[in-house]
Amino acid sequence: MTRPPLPPFTAETARMKVQAAEDAWNTRDPQRVALAYTPDSVWRNRDEFLTGRDEIITFLTRKWEKELDYALRKDLWAFTENRIAVRFQYECRDAAGQWWRSYGNEQWEFDTEGLMRRREASINDLRITADQRRIFGTRPTSEHGTPLPLA
Repeated sequence: MTRPPLPPFTAETARMKVQAAEDAWNTRDPQRVALAYTPDSVWRNRDEFLTGRDEIITFLTRKWEKELDYALRKDLWAFTENRIAVRFQYECRDAAGQWWRSYGNEQWEFDTEGLMRRREASINDLRITADQRRIFGTRPTSEHGTPLPLA
């Protein structure tokens, strides 16, 4: 199975890969998202370490059961032949109704088929009020590639 665009990446194909990841994660469908990763993909997400699609699916299921109304934006930071670095922000609310904005960076490494074999994510959370929200659902096509604000 291939997952275009394939490495080696150009600026254009790296941006396409980042947008495809954003679009997939915004579905909040763990099965669909997991298909972008190798069967033995390794992750570090905050303080959790995962290996393989089954663990990824379990993690994402748990994540989106807790992070309600999740909406994500990713921004290409840098790329090389088979690696991409992104910065991201997402917003969600918890079961008590508290809104959060999470800021982070990810480093991705891909195999020759375009599947991600390694993902490392560092994430910080900021409590926000509902009127401070700025991410609502999936990004409109007209806003693809728009840089994220720092704060």
